[in-house]
Amino acid sequence: MEPGPHLDRLNEALRADGEGQRRALAGDEPGARERFAAAEAAYWASWELAPPGSYGRLVGMLKAAILAGDAGVAAARAHAALDGAPPSPTAAWARALAALASDDDADAARAAREMRAGDAAFGRAADAVAALAARDRAAYDTAVDAIVDDFGGRSTHLTGVPIADTALVLERLAESRGMARRPASSLLPAAT
Repeated sequence: MEPGPHLDRLNEALRADGEGQRRALAGDEPGARERFAAAEAAYWASWELAPPGSYGRLVGMLKAAILAGDAGVAAARAHAALDGAPPSPTAAWARALAALASDDDADAARAAREMRAGDAAFGRAADAVAALAARDRAAYDTAVDAIVDDFGGRSTHLTGVPIADTALVLERLAESRGMARRPASSLLPAAT
């Protein structure tokens, strides 16, 4: 990928996201939310400048918005950006997050099915999305535990921070459904 403003914004987003993750792990929820909000804005700016199909930036934007505690605008932006998007596991992951943030369980379930075309990590996330959409607590518990276990086995993390950010985001979405698992792990903030 050629250097340019979209990569500058992406790097800005990753730095803010990483700082939000560090603050979340340290128990600084207000500071974490502020950095996640900055990451959300930078991911969106990067998306607007990036080549077509850069759906990972939408995933980053949505994850940051959910962790910032205000996903409404991000979900609406993602829905509009994904309108007519060709099928891909990453686009489906973005659609699933936007659907869950919008309480559209039917769309989340459809997106989870599309996510299964990806690798095993997409499959684990799809299991959790499908369980949240179906309001199936037992399936969600199993899925989120598998995600945390997967992150525990990774030697690198996108932002450089050892955190199970996918599980953290799904847990935030599970809270509004009364389904939060709150797994105990050094890769997640302590449950409060």
